Amino acid sequence: MNNEEDTLRPEYSADLIKSGVRGKYVKRYREETNIVVISPELHKLFPDSEAVNKALRQYAREHGMALA
Repeated sequence: MNNEEDTLRPEYSADLIKSGVRGKYVKRYREETNIVVISPELHKLFPDSEAVNKALRQYAREHGMALA
């Protein structure tokens, strides 16, 4: 398939594509996700979710914060 061609597979009708609702699930998505973007300099210290979670758990323990 040529990436420069704007084609639609035969099994998908144009009416089906046009009937979609943009942003239909955006509210639910935002409520059910907890993505946080950290600064590039912090990424050096906390390169993945495990490192971030470990640091946050330690912080919570040290400050007497209960985890649910």
